[in-house]
Amino acid sequence: MAETKTDNKRIEREYIIPLRVKWKHVARYKRANRAVKAIKEFLVRHMKIRDGDLNKVLVDKFLNEFVWGRGIKNPPSKVKVRAIKEDGVVKAELSEMPEEMKFRKARFEKRDKKALEIVEKKKSAMEKLREAAQKKEESKAEGTPEETKEKEEKKAASIEASEKLEKEAAKMSKKETKQSSNLPKHQRRMALQK
Repeated sequence: MAETKTDNKRIEREYIIPLRVKWKHVARYKRANRAVKAIKEFLVRHMKIRDGDLNKVLVDKFLNEFVWGRGIKNPPSKVKVRAIKEDGVVKAELSEMPEEMKFRKARFEKRDKKALEIVEKKKSAMEKLREAAQKKEESKAEGTPEETKEKEEKKAASIEASEKLEKEAAKMSKKETKQSSNLPKHQRRMALQK
């Protein structure tokens, strides 16, 4: 077990967790599930999570893939894990990754980095648009009183037109409901004639 303390609140340790002892006692079709649970139980015990809550142990995607890699019936017998405890939450990740997983992890990190860059570019573009819109509003607010009168008249005319359309639509809907009310709700059932 190698232990490093980077801060007062952060503890980092490496463990070799024996899994065979736990998954040997369950049915074959439950072995990988039991192996993941064994990892969580081990880390709860050794990283001193006082309430024993397994939900406070987060298993890394690549560690989970390593356990499930050979299928549900044949998980590895032991695994080397790096555990990092921060704010009462333990994050478990695979200590020594196979080569193929290293490349996959690098690809995911590169993708995440590009996504963050795109998000930052969009945020900066949105800020620029907001600033430009504020400048336009300020320049419009300083316009002549004749322009503001015209705008108010246009608004009033559009409101009147929309009210007329609403009244006509209400009249049409009343006519439609009156016609449908004359029809019976259910079809009458006639007795069978012999």
